[in-house]
Amino acid sequence: MLTSANAHLLPASSLVETLTVERYSASRKEEWDSFVRAAKNATFLFCRDYMDYHMDRFSDCSLMILRENKLVAVLPANLALDGTTLVSHEGLTYGGLVLQRPATLWNVMACFHAGLRYLHEHRITQLLYKRIPNFYNTQPDGDVEYVLFLLDSRLCRCDCTVVVSQDDRLRLRKGRKSEITKGRRLGVNVVQEMTFASFWEQVLIPRLAGHHGIKPVHTVEEITLLALRFPENIKQFSAYSHGEIVAGTTIYETDNVAHAQYIAVTDKGRKIGALDYLIGWLIDERYKDKRYFDFGSCNENQGRRLNHGLLSWKEGFGGRSYVHDFYEIATESYSKLEPVLKARSSFVSNSAEYPHSTISSSTHGSSPTV
Repeated sequence: MLTSANAHLLPASSLVETLTVERYSASRKEEWDSFVRAAKNATFLFCRDYMDYHMDRFSDCSLMILRENKLVAVLPANLALDGTTLVSHEGLTYGGLVLQRPATLWNVMACFHAGLRYLHEHRITQLLYKRIPNFYNTQPDGDVEYVLFLLDSRLCRCDCTVVVSQDDRLRLRKGRKSEITKGRRLGVNVVQEMTFASFWEQVLIPRLAGHHGIKPVHTVEEITLLALRFPENIKQFSAYSHGEIVAGTTIYETDNVAHAQYIAVTDKGRKIGALDYLIGWLIDERYKDKRYFDFGSCNENQGRRLNHGLLSWKEGFGGRSYVHDFYEIATESYSKLEPVLKARSSFVSNSAEYPHSTISSSTHGSSPTV
């Protein structure tokens, strides 16, 4: 169990970096948020005012990784009920190690080594790691994927997240185009709402209850609170017909992405093309300058089942799939990184910054760079 708030962690003596791992505490809120806002692979969901709105439901066990008392990475996370599994993060769509913009593969590897070793020494045996889909990032994060490979992480779930790329738009399918035309012809009107109550109470809750027997993850009070905390990021757009709300979507905005967190339509709205008209307007007008419009996933049963109707509808707008991966990592596997880290240390000690030559190999042959 994690019995202390922080611990000093010294990597093996032959490794270059000395990192300190600490559990997050409320006194570090400003430091945490400042780091998240400047990171290369974070969104506002990792800010403490978002993460902590449901702190009563999850036992926060977020980690802060430091070099010489300066943050180099954070891990939004909570302790699962079994007491031996850390989840990054059970209350968020995605999680994972949040990194500085200049972080190199070597830095990422060292942070994973430090964090996993810390967890292992505190009797946490497993890390459930929910990667942030890479289209959210401002810089490449293939270094994380490579480290997960070195750790022999187990891919335990894979969702298909359907995304419209604004830089390379595909044509609308005939069905979607005709529904958008219908909505326009029948006078559907799109409104940016100042409150969430009408959509929640008249569209979203009845739709989820009637067709799926579930409730929204957020109550209307919770989404209202979050929107007050993040007014530039959380917005509500609704479609009306003759003054009656008939469809809507709650949008989470980030630097690159407009993500449809909730989408719902009434029976009347379906008949008059209201939802298609609303989504088409958001993609073509409101968010045409974003790199991506994200519909979210089309999966059930831990990624093993596809909702084909939902997938077809989203793809009809020109959406195509990115994967959203979930991994199980044995914390004791931190030692698998040490041979690579030690080799790097040896290279730094005995070589110039740049190698004299490199060989780039492919199935089409080798191309040396001298």
